Amino acid sequence: MNRPREASVRSAPAPAPWRAFAIYVGRVREFRRRDWAVYGAWVGMMCGLSAVTTAFVLIGRRAGAPLPAVANLVPLGAGIFTLAIAVDTIGHRTIYKAALRGAEALVHHVIIVLGVASCLLLCAAYRGGAAYATPALVVTALSFIYSFVDEVMHWRRYLGAQSDAVEMWSHVFILIGHGTMMAGWWLWYAGGYAGVDRTLTALAAGCGAGT
Repeated sequence: MNRPREASVRSAPAPAPWRAFAIYVGRVREFRRRDWAVYGAWVGMMCGLSAVTTAFVLIGRRAGAPLPAVANLVPLGAGIFTLAIAVDTIGHRTIYKAALRGAEALVHHVIIVLGVASCLLLCAAYRGGAAYATPALVVTALSFIYSFVDEVMHWRRYLGAQSDAVEMWSHVFILIGHGTMMAGWWLWYAGGYAGVDRTLTALAAGCGAGT
């Protein structure tokens, strides 16, 4: 049913990049209640991750914690990832919704589960060490493997005129953001989570003062 509409995105002359971006983002006006719920849950979760990691690093710096430079990559990557999915998901919930049903939607769900698990396990590895870091490494690797599977599906849609340049570029920045965040996080863990102890102490002291 939606195929003619999707194909028309590529059959017409390509608009200027800024115009194409405005058209893509403007489709948010087509959201229904369920679309807003899904969008809010997914993008909101990533906004939360960006805010928490940014706050953690800032508090650590202010407390004089010896945080390594790679610690900055975690909130930086999370921020890039969040902005990219905020754009990408608009198309997923509107013009490309029908095309994403089935296998591609399942791949997205797998990536989300693996991505969330990798973050939680890496946090747990601060106290639990290799017992948590090992499964964290496995699910991190799998999250990228399935991300590449997803990219193959997206390029097949693009070649079949069922995607556009805005969606494809948003995926580039999704991979940049995710890769930056996880590479920084793993390097931080490999370095013994330097500065985390002092940051947690500062957080505990702040919470104690607040109460």
